[in-house]
Amino acid sequence: MPALLPTAFGATVTWLGRVTDRQAALAAAPCGALTLTFAGPEGEAHAGLTRPACSRVSAQHKRHTPIRNVRQLSILSAEDIDAIAAGMGLDALDPAWLGASLVVEGLADFSHLPPSSRLQGPDGVTLVVDMENRPCTLPARVIEAARPGFGKAFKPAAAGRRGVTAWVEREGVLRLGERLTLHIPDQPVWAHLGAARRAGAGVD
Repeated sequence: MPALLPTAFGATVTWLGRVTDRQAALAAAPCGALTLTFAGPEGEAHAGLTRPACSRVSAQHKRHTPIRNVRQLSILSAEDIDAIAAGMGLDALDPAWLGASLVVEGLADFSHLPPSSRLQGPDGVTLVVDMENRPCTLPARVIEAARPGFGKAFKPAAAGRRGVTAWVEREGVLRLGERLTLHIPDQPVWAHLGAARRAGAGVD
């Protein structure tokens, strides 16, 4: 029996981009297509089969420890970006400022998709959702440079709306305007999730 269920839910690709030099800035350069290999998007600074551990996994690994790269892409929804902009008092927010790899439209509550969900494109290219992304200060610096006085508003406005991180399960090409189909794990929510979170909240 399949462990993943195709759904009638999906989203349209509305923006694509690459961060070419993460040391210089988080800002992404828009593009019309992304060629995705098992290492991630070609030409993307976050690509690679492994990556150095960062603050997201500080409870598991010392910083800079080589770990599997499940953060090859940063995916956001157009709906969440609009909500972040509104929360910041801006008319619009450029996805490039957020270092986005991919922006999609049409999936409600996108930032909280179940981990291990798949987003599959027309040619079979498949992205695996790792987990919800967390707001950080890096986009704030880019936003501040573009819109002085608004950078500090990003992190609180983006809470619960920062999209997801993902990695490539099947190679292929993503293009603007294509539709991605959502596939979800065929399993119930773990019965002890609430208790585990409460216990984990007290762990340093």
